[in-house]
Amino acid sequence: MEKQRCGWCKGDSLYEAYHDEEWGSPVKEDDTLFEFLVLETFQAGLSWITILRKRENFRKAFDNFDYKKIALYDENKIQDLLQDAGIIRNKLKVRATVSNALAFMNVQEEFGSFSNYIWGFVNHSPLKSSYEHYKDAPATTKISDALSKDLKKRGFKFVGSTVVYAFMQAVGMVNDHVVSCFRYDEV
Repeated sequence: MEKQRCGWCKGDSLYEAYHDEEWGSPVKEDDTLFEFLVLETFQAGLSWITILRKRENFRKAFDNFDYKKIALYDENKIQDLLQDAGIIRNKLKVRATVSNALAFMNVQEEFGSFSNYIWGFVNHSPLKSSYEHYKDAPATTKISDALSKDLKKRGFKFVGSTVVYAFMQAVGMVNDHVVSCFRYDEV
């Protein structure tokens, strides 16, 4: 018997594996939160499957998403990244990744961890939706609006409310699996 999944991932094995193993699972580790933040910012204006297919290339290009290394990238490294056909070569997004690494560490310093900061917006517990169809999930919420505004105030770039809500879904701050999905009660 086939597992019931959210409709957005059906038909592509990479998408299904991501859905089944990662999407919506609560993430509290700063390293993984930074990876998702980078990937979501690059996804802005593109499809998520495009990013998933390039994920390993992003890992190699961005030193396995080591924000401490990324924060030190110089102009030569930025130019190398802009020539890397394995990633999305958007100069604003590449530069934003470097500045976001710096902002990320500033948040860590202020809150003890980025996780403490980000999860504070949902009182440190995932919000659980109850959608029948994946298209019923919103693109933004009042919480993603507030978080987006606060991230921007702290110097983050490419963190509009839609990107922030997608990030919240990915790292399990909200459980937007549809109620019929086998993952709905697992996360």
